[in-house]
Amino acid sequence: MATTKSAEKRIRVNESKRARNAAHRSALKSTIKKYEAALANDPANAPTHLQKAARALDQAAAKGLIHKNAAARKKSRMTKNLAKQA
Repeated sequence: MATTKSAEKRIRVNESKRARNAAHRSALKSTIKKYEAALANDPANAPTHLQKAARALDQAAAKGLIHKNAAARKKSRMTKNLAKQA
């Protein structure tokens, strides 16, 4: 366990940040899954869902949740899948 006040605070801060990051990461995954579902079931609305997913990926990369190249790779693959469907 922590022995100093600053170490105790770091534990508290890290726990709150971990919880916040987990929530954002979960929301990002949900957005991507909604796009994939729209692509499979409702291709007319897929571009709208792609736009939302791309925005969520960009925001996650800006916050440091995922690497910027990972965000770019995911956006590229999603766009390619949408073009393949059309």
